[in-house]
Amino acid sequence: MQMIHIVLAIIGGVCVGFGIWQLIVSIVENWQKSQKFKAAQSYAHQRNKPLLVAGGPWGNRRVRRFLNRPAHGAGDVCLDIDPKAMTGHPCGVVADVTHIPFADDSFGAAFASHLLEHLSSTADAQKALTELNRVADAVFIVYPFRQSLGGWFTRGHHLWVWQKGNTTYIKQRGKLGAKKVKFQVQVQ
Repeated sequence: MQMIHIVLAIIGGVCVGFGIWQLIVSIVENWQKSQKFKAAQSYAHQRNKPLLVAGGPWGNRRVRRFLNRPAHGAGDVCLDIDPKAMTGHPCGVVADVTHIPFADDSFGAAFASHLLEHLSSTADAQKALTELNRVADAVFIVYPFRQSLGGWFTRGHHLWVWQKGNTTYIKQRGKLGAKKVKFQVQVQ
């Protein structure tokens, strides 16, 4: 009987430890997203140009609308392929991030949060980054951490995205032997 209590205590401790770890990962991800959004706003403001947000602040989660908690700010112009993701935005544009309908250098900055991993291929992610860099002076991206369970199990995640310095790396998920693509751009 005592052995069962020990085993249950160990299992309970592991579960609590894992839950705390995921909570910390989530807090750090949200802090990073907030910091990058503020940096993108500041960068665009310094250049006296608007801020483009690629990926609507409401996303596809109904709970965000119910709780009135957008994932991030909306920027001056909001672009998303899904009109529901930018409900209520006065300057919402329905468009694909791989074909942005704006002239070169129209924006001081572009902010893309948890967007690239939803694209179907590394080629599409490269097109998106090229387009974002074409229309904005600087690009600020946020992506799920590999330590996040959400990053692993969210439906619709096709790519892993990570950065080191000004280099963005993209790798196809779920394919054995998939090669990572290195993309050097003006990413912040």
